[in-house]
Amino acid sequence: MKRTTAPRLLSFLAIPVLALALAACQRDEKSAATAGAPPPADVSAEMALIPLPAKLEPRQGQFTIDASTPVHAEGEAAQRVAKRFVKLVSTTGKIDLKLAADGAAGGIRFVLDPAFKSASPEAYVLDTATDGITVRASDERGLFYGAVTLWQLAAPGGEAAIRVPALHIEDAPRFGWRGLMLDSARHFQSVEEIKRLLDAMALHKLNTFHWHLTDDQGWRIEIKRYPKLTEVGGCRIPAGDGGKDPATEKPKPYCGYYTQDQIRDVVKYAAERHITIVPEIDVPGHAQAAIAAYPELGVLGDKPPVLNEWGVNTYLFNTEESTFQFLENVFAEVIGLFPGPYVHVGGDEAVKDQWKASARVQARMRELGIKDEMAMQSHLIQRLEKFLVAHDRRLIGWDEILEGGLPPEATVMSWRGIEGGIEAAEQGHDVVMSPSSELYFDYLQTHSPNEPPGRPAAIPLKQVYAFEPVPQQLDAAHRQHILGLQANVWTEHMRSFARMQHAIFPRIAALAETGWSPQARKDYDGFLARLPAQLQRYQALGINYAATPFEVAFSVQEDRQAGKATVTLDNPTGYQDIRYTTDGNDPTAASPRYESPLALTLPAELRAAVFADGKPLAAAGVQHLTAASLLSRTDEELQMCSSGLMLRLEDDGPADGERAIFNVDIFNPCWLWSGADLTDIASIKVRAGRMPYYFQLHKDEANRKFRAPKSAHGELEIHAGCDGELLASVPLPAEPDSSGFVDLKADLPADLTGRRDLCITFTGDTRPTMWVLDRVTLQPR
Repeated sequence: MKRTTAPRLLSFLAIPVLALALAACQRDEKSAATAGAPPPADVSAEMALIPLPAKLEPRQGQFTIDASTPVHAEGEAAQRVAKRFVKLVSTTGKIDLKLAADGAAGGIRFVLDPAFKSASPEAYVLDTATDGITVRASDERGLFYGAVTLWQLAAPGGEAAIRVPALHIEDAPRFGWRGLMLDSARHFQSVEEIKRLLDAMALHKLNTFHWHLTDDQGWRIEIKRYPKLTEVGGCRIPAGDGGKDPATEKPKPYCGYYTQDQIRDVVKYAAERHITIVPEIDVPGHAQAAIAAYPELGVLGDKPPVLNEWGVNTYLFNTEESTFQFLENVFAEVIGLFPGPYVHVGGDEAVKDQWKASARVQARMRELGIKDEMAMQSHLIQRLEKFLVAHDRRLIGWDEILEGGLPPEATVMSWRGIEGGIEAAEQGHDVVMSPSSELYFDYLQTHSPNEPPGRPAAIPLKQVYAFEPVPQQLDAAHRQHILGLQANVWTEHMRSFARMQHAIFPRIAALAETGWSPQARKDYDGFLARLPAQLQRYQALGINYAATPFEVAFSVQEDRQAGKATVTLDNPTGYQDIRYTTDGNDPTAASPRYESPLALTLPAELRAAVFADGKPLAAAGVQHLTAASLLSRTDEELQMCSSGLMLRLEDDGPADGERAIFNVDIFNPCWLWSGADLTDIASIKVRAGRMPYYFQLHKDEANRKFRAPKSAHGELEIHAGCDGELLASVPLPAEPDSSGFVDLKADLPADLTGRRDLCITFTGDTRPTMWVLDRVTLQPR
């Protein structure tokens, strides 16, 4: 199918940092005072910084950085930090600084000082005066983070000289674990792309990269003892047209894995940026790729393909001693590649159906004296924990490892809300908070039609920023077990690095501030005031951050009979300065400011953009309103009839390039047009397409709803509301036409008039494919 709705990954216009900061000064002072913290003393400096430092004091004057400014550093560690700072300034500005060979006075100094006292090795002090700048720390990590803060004060440059205000910063992170997880199993990223992500993480002062390397859809890490894990498990045949070579129609596998040399290179690269990598090898579930490579590892004795569907799969590793030995051999090689203290064993979504149905697994449980399948998983986790401890590593797993009993030294990553984290902390286990409801970055950022494919719910920037990792209900005695927080990026819907960047940025900035800054210093309005400066840095670094949080959302209420429309404007992130035009030109800072819904006479062209400090934050959105446009809705403009499982899905082909994107509830394929004006409407035209149904939902399959078909291939049905009377029905064809679409016309009753809720649905269970809706058009008499 050719219809595409690609996300707009736009370059934002530059916004002067200091001017924006002054405009936000009074609001930030008020918010900080309300929170019981002292108001920020130097707004112009502070507003440029994400995350906020723990303490900032203004001083008199400023220091000018230009090409003649010397950079001093003594010792190898300090010189490494200084060189990275020089490179950053050169990348994002027009100034090429040089490390000074002598001890001349003035300039910028990076000092490792053993006498510097702090509870955290990541702490630093930054002093800017009229005669120079000094960054001081006791550890290279702290010195690096001080250099990042100084770079933020100087970036983006764009000028031959940069004036940095005089100030004193004392800073240290709130949490020791500030993480981001990337799933490289569902979709594979190149080594260069992984390094670009690590660069960005370091500049947000994140220090933990959780690398999800194995799953049902792919095994991505070379294990020399078991080469088939990557030879076989590293490739899958995608569903539908995406798995076919367009020239030959032969299968086109999707492959990729990291060699051990590549992993060593990435680990070294991360360490140079003070990031520890936590590898994940998922057990006992999410195992189909491994079983495809070595069928003797499975329960059923079959040889499944590497999975090309998404969802919750039932394949598990079996419970034989030989399989346990296989896993220990795998983890032995993993330990040799990753020197960090933690190894992640997964433990999530391990559906026990195969174990329950297997006579051999049940006999094995009796041999081991294990009462049930949960305890069997716990036995495996405990064995792996002992193995890891013996090799000077600590086990961490998703919160399901609590079920059946937790090994004494295990750390829990709480993803199914925060309850698992609370339970683990109360049992004395360390915890990383990573709830799917706030910190899953594969969820959409907004409800904009310009969002790329993604999971059903939206997790906007404000929701990420509001998350508090230490629950109030956790008693004070156990709060020290909260190591920090982590956002997760599952890549089922991210075929490209650009989509991955869209999902991560700018939400990573909100994550960074929660992980680093004191809780009392946090303020969402202040964060919004500082965010445009961060967007400038993203531009300078070539990061394709999401434009959708900075777009204007249009809501149209039509009066077709009067030839008028009322349009409401909003910004999902919370920016208030929306400017609009109706003359065909893009709005400027001098255009009318949106204050209340706009009453427009048709035809009309409405353009609107969000502004900060007189500059647009994203390209202007456009609404072309005509009598014809009011008669039509795309799938993005319709609601779902129920709250089943709405996904924003990408079609299966072509194998490469842009694909069509559809909103569809895979539990209930039903779309709702609320309050459609049916006056003088004779029929409804529905443009529908078909795509593969590539989901395994296990017990959730029972929640899928299908209206019974009345003909061989089912029907398109139009109802008056989701559960209302049937207004029209049209038989569906066996196949769409060559374009992948079909246009269906449904005649309405002659006496139907006024406004009605229209429910558009397809009957029958059409798997392995499913019908999706592209556009609905009302056709007048």
